Amino acid sequence: MFCKAARAALVVVLLSTPTFGQEWAAKMFTTTSHDFGTVARGQRTEFEFVLENLYVEDVHIASVRASCSCTTPEIKMETLKTHQKGAILAKYNTAAFLGPKGATLTVTFDKPFFAEVQLNVHGFIRSDVLLQPGSVDFGSIDQGSGNEKNLTISLWGREDWRITGVRSGNSHLSATATELQRSAAQVTYQVVVRVDRHVPAGYLAENLTLLTNDPQSPEILVRVDGIVRDRISASPALLFLGVVEPGQKAIKQIVVRGEEPFRVNKATCAAPGFEIATPDGSAEKSLHVLPVTFVAPKGSGPVEATIYIETNHGAVTPIRAYADVAGH
Repeated sequence: MFCKAARAALVVVLLSTPTFGQEWAAKMFTTTSHDFGTVARGQRTEFEFVLENLYVEDVHIASVRASCSCTTPEIKMETLKTHQKGAILAKYNTAAFLGPKGATLTVTFDKPFFAEVQLNVHGFIRSDVLLQPGSVDFGSIDQGSGNEKNLTISLWGREDWRITGVRSGNSHLSATATELQRSAAQVTYQVVVRVDRHVPAGYLAENLTLLTNDPQSPEILVRVDGIVRDRISASPALLFLGVVEPGQKAIKQIVVRGEEPFRVNKATCAAPGFEIATPDGSAEKSLHVLPVTFVAPKGSGPVEATIYIETNHGAVTPIRAYADVAGH
């Protein structure tokens, strides 16, 4: 976090030091290289290069390009305000390429200053293993309903190849593998992926691991995505209250929506300086607006807090609130 004097010093350094003029951008990334490992043909394989704006000024990503069409890059958020996080998504094109493949992704920034950062990816795409489809996408799931999806995985050239188990890092996500075909030329399994009805609301972004008897490639990852819709939701999920001076007041709003009318019983935040106004508890509506007031404390630096909202139908997914205190 920079005060005005530090920000001015940063400008001088950036303008007078060409090398640092590139380094300021590279410092925002948590990593600049990734190994996809050995993956199946058709397998959905992606990686996010996460970056965070460490500065007072807005950061703008102008473009990103790849040195090889084996990888397609995508900007997840073009403009980042102070302490906002974004990502460069690298999609490995496993359906169109085979063998060892890699690419350099060049990310170009044009604000607050020009800079380029190079990110590197590489991996090996197997020609003998095919996933159809390449991932499991549950789409939108109503909380409390659960769902299941199927995929097939085939291997050519090894009659003794077997799936020996499935491992999941999410207790609400499971899968079973059933053999469909076995011959000298091809072995095929059907994999049924299930999400149970107790899965919490929010984004589902997981990897299932298929365990095999192949000592060279004992594991195959299956990407699982979806959105579990809560009966009542609050937005925004990340509430940025801005860059404020000590003692300055900032006011933002949280919107709470439901499929049916409901009451907001209370909204709390344990962090000092935060106050959330709640509506009349006797009124049931399908939409409530909760003003959030933040009074910046003395000092400088980022302030983070979690806001909890309780309704007569249960708790809402907590909201993360944050601000930047620009003290001297």
